[in-house]
Amino acid sequence: MKKIKLVVIALLIGASAFLTTGFVDSYFEVSKNLDIFATLFRELNIYYVDETNPGDLMKKGIDKMLESLDPYTNFIPESEIEDYRYMTTGQYGGIGALIRQQGGYVYISEPYEGFPAQKADLRAGDKILKLNDIDVKGKTTDDISKLLKGQPSTTIKLLVEREGESKPLEKIVNREEIKIKSVSYYGMVNKEIGYIKLTGFTENASGEVKSALIELKKNAELKSVVFDLRGNPGGLLKEAIDIVNIFADKGTEIVSTKGKVKEWDKVHKAVNNPVDVNIPIAVLIDRGSASAAEIVSGAIQDLDRGVVVGQRSYGKGLVQQTRPLSYNSQLKVTVAKYYIPSGRCIQALDYSHRNDDGSVDKVPDSLISAFKTKNGRIVYDGGGVTPDIALEPQKYSNILGSLVTKNLIFDYATKYRIAHPTIVAAKDFKLTDAEYNDFVAFLNGKEYDYTTKTEKKLEELKKSATDDKVTEEVNAQIEALNAKIKHSKSEDLENFKSEIKQFLEEEIASRYYFQNGRLEASLKDDTELKEAIALLNDMDKYKKVLTTITKADKPFYNDKPKK
Repeated sequence: MKKIKLVVIALLIGASAFLTTGFVDSYFEVSKNLDIFATLFRELNIYYVDETNPGDLMKKGIDKMLESLDPYTNFIPESEIEDYRYMTTGQYGGIGALIRQQGGYVYISEPYEGFPAQKADLRAGDKILKLNDIDVKGKTTDDISKLLKGQPSTTIKLLVEREGESKPLEKIVNREEIKIKSVSYYGMVNKEIGYIKLTGFTENASGEVKSALIELKKNAELKSVVFDLRGNPGGLLKEAIDIVNIFADKGTEIVSTKGKVKEWDKVHKAVNNPVDVNIPIAVLIDRGSASAAEIVSGAIQDLDRGVVVGQRSYGKGLVQQTRPLSYNSQLKVTVAKYYIPSGRCIQALDYSHRNDDGSVDKVPDSLISAFKTKNGRIVYDGGGVTPDIALEPQKYSNILGSLVTKNLIFDYATKYRIAHPTIVAAKDFKLTDAEYNDFVAFLNGKEYDYTTKTEKKLEELKKSATDDKVTEEVNAQIEALNAKIKHSKSEDLENFKSEIKQFLEEEIASRYYFQNGRLEASLKDDTELKEAIALLNDMDKYKKVLTTITKADKPFYNDKPKK
């Protein structure tokens, strides 16, 4: 019990900090409840009928407690510090490859170009049989990931099965310090428009964006830039500030934070000399753009520095900070809300006022307020960043979803790579009709069933008919209708050929040109990118968007986006 007593003493010492920082009223409650918890924890571990795992019990208790606050306040035990370090820095020790589960084995799904896995000629589609002579059948991706990671300059031996090879291949891989770039791709999408894809806000993300823009500006014909933040979950606040600074004058207010502790009441301004304060920008966002991505897109919108295109963003207006705990663990805790230049906070969910069942609601329209951009345009708080040009999200067919989830597109790309040693550049790669027909033939005998929306509705009708005890005649009519609308896979493979081909081309391109190849292949048929390019090709429209003042009659994110 000596360890438990020490924990209680440490907790009570920590609780005394509340007294020194002014939280006098809550000091007794904190001390009392810590004492109750410690005595309960002790008695439970002594007297519970079965053996308990104190560490597991404590972790579950902590997680449940923090879960009642918000999804972003988390306990990080020492065992997960490396994973957290990767989230904030993009660095880890390992082989540099994505992996995926398929059946009872884990496969290499995508080696990173220039890193150990690719150097050792590990390929997407390789099935991992053994690691350091240990049979890994039945292991999960988490299990394999932990085994693949390790100190740089150490080696790991993999035995892999590769389609087209008569026997397993042995690969010796030297682990390295893996640093995944935040700017996954940049280049020219046409003669005059540059493109930068930012996937995260890890350390030096701003430096990568700055370098990418400087490289693009070496092209004398460059006139504008598309800045792609779609699917970007955010990251470090400092990097968001420095990225806006690349496009905004030194001294410009970019974001402010306000918290319960006064030290978090801060105003963050641009402190560096910008790269370009005049080049037209179209920022792409979607529902996956969150946190730091919303600071950047929201600040560019509030400053009327560029036009935001896409779908309304996630709506995370909260700031986290890590606090060190004992035994090398940490607490990631929400310490403040952030406010972009117009003064609005884009937080969409109200975690401070939970329902009786513990759920949280969106900020109601009655509490949403109007703010003004630098040019006087009306914007709103409480619901993410609403694009200046709103677009419907891309919708995909049920058959495509099934082909992806059943790994059939992945498996065909593996087969294609074996049959074709090389392909043309990713941006030019197109599957021929004959090759698509080969894919259709490949699907023969494969299981990829799915249910269409119409079929789902009919199933609901059948259930209602059963519940209502309708006549046999009505049931017969329902079954006849079901037979008529029953989907045909062969028809769907033809009807949705273009979108299936798009995914095939991206997957195949990644087998030869890795992450850059996948993205270059995807840009060919990117409707949202095409909309951004059309806007940047029409400077009259671009300027009109930035200067047109709308009435503050209601939050326009409740309007349906225009197609």
